[in-house]
Amino acid sequence: MEQDITARKVVDYMMQHDQFSQWLGIEVLEIKEGYSKIQMVVRQEMINGLGIVHGGIAFSLADSAFAFACNNRNNLSVALDTSINFLKPVHVNDVLMAQAKEIHNGKSTGLYHIVITNQYQHDVAVFKGTCFRTHKNLI
Repeated sequence: MEQDITARKVVDYMMQHDQFSQWLGIEVLEIKEGYSKIQMVVRQEMINGLGIVHGGIAFSLADSAFAFACNNRNNLSVALDTSINFLKPVHVNDVLMAQAKEIHNGKSTGLYHIVITNQYQHDVAVFKGTCFRTHKNLI
């Protein structure tokens, strides 16, 4: 579908310029209009003083999935409000997958639900994001 081709082009452009997502090692698995699925492998330098992944890593993975889903209609959108619930600890070498699904696509805002799972398909975090639409093109 044409809109999914546009969605992929937008996300490819974003990834090309997103050094933080690149540093995280994010791999884009699937992109559809209003949807994204991405994954990454947790590395040693992502661990906090308690020996588990720093919460900011899981948050950042979810935030990237959120950004890819809410921007992929080529309407520059920025985070307005986000929240995360951590459900299980994450460890070095865990493979995390974040799946962002659009709940609401409004004229000026969008609402997205992102679930992060590990390699055992256990939910490790749930993220909710609201974006503001600027009505400017990304590409």
